[in-house]
Amino acid sequence: MRVPTRRRSAARHAVVVLATAWGWACGPTPPLREQGPFIPKSEAVVLARVPSVERDARARERAALRRALAQRAGQLDVALQLARMDVEWSQSQGDLRYLGRAQAALSPWWDSATPPPAVRMLRASIHHARREFAEARADLDAVVKEDPGNVKAWLLRAEVLGVQGEHAEAARSCAWLTALTSPLSIAVCEARVRSLSGHSRKAHAQLAEVLGRTGRSLESRTRALATLAESAALAGDAGKAERYFLRALALNPQDTTARAAFADLLLDARRPREAAVVVMDHTHDDRLLLRRVLAENALNSSRAPALTRELALRFEARRLRGDGAQAREEARFALHVEKAPEKALRLARSAWATQREPWDVRLLIEAALAAGQPEAARPALDFLRDTGCEDPWLVRWAERVRSETP
Repeated sequence: MRVPTRRRSAARHAVVVLATAWGWACGPTPPLREQGPFIPKSEAVVLARVPSVERDARARERAALRRALAQRAGQLDVALQLARMDVEWSQSQGDLRYLGRAQAALSPWWDSATPPPAVRMLRASIHHARREFAEARADLDAVVKEDPGNVKAWLLRAEVLGVQGEHAEAARSCAWLTALTSPLSIAVCEARVRSLSGHSRKAHAQLAEVLGRTGRSLESRTRALATLAESAALAGDAGKAERYFLRALALNPQDTTARAAFADLLLDARRPREAAVVVMDHTHDDRLLLRRVLAENALNSSRAPALTRELALRFEARRLRGDGAQAREEARFALHVEKAPEKALRLARSAWATQREPWDVRLLIEAALAAGQPEAARPALDFLRDTGCEDPWLVRWAERVRSETP
């Protein structure tokens, strides 16, 4: 997906200006880690940055809520408030560790077959963030059965079903929203499902039309712009996608999903330097660190080895915890950084077992071709055929497989 030269130059300028406005800068290279326990030689060594309880009002509030629960467990209102704050922080920072804290707050009810409705909804959100889709869907089915007017549950249910490749059922979840929420929220839901099923041109056209008529709410407008950006990228219009990404991130710099997708767009356009800028100060999120590693390796920069080792250690830590939520990201790392196509194919297959997003399709095909096993991409080809995929870049990947299959 190439952008015309004049438009590309203007877009590059916009990335740099935006980066300056947000105060991005090339910080010092992270210290290398050793295998085994790391014991700092000085108290000045920074191991991790966490919100300051003294300076961060939200951190103080979370700390107070945890103390209250420690003193008297089973306070549902306190547990819900704390869990919501931890989930929100995890979403804004891309830090999955806070999901564990949220689960701990809800521990008295976590394993219940019939928890309070608010607990069930939060539990579904946590399962979704961990990409435990079967568990998330079970909770969401129960929530909407008990409360058919729960807008957040229908939206999240549509997202879960769409990611799993169950597009018709996801669309029905969006349809349930007709009398419950704004036209723009419904349009975003529908556009997301259409893009996941390979019909991004239609998704983009319909959402753009609704956004032009509505979208006064900052939150809904931000979601719409990010969705438009992703649908434009999938439809093959890189220039339009870039402009939407810049607008979306200007409104919400903490949208880690949009930031990762924007970095992918730049990497595909062979603009790794700009991709590195987009994720520079956000690499506490493993997804964004992956994009930084891909960019720095493409640039053959002096920072690449340290960042590569840092990400490898993070993936290893996830495996030790039994956390397979980022099999897709690790597959990309294995394929493009470690140059281990068979490992990448194994990981891509693992991701495919639970999710069917466009990147999962592409990665399964890429890894199969790199491993010299084009037949291993058959599930992706069947999926594209069954969905009637029209998105050009996925169609091109499918054609590559067919051309290399005996």
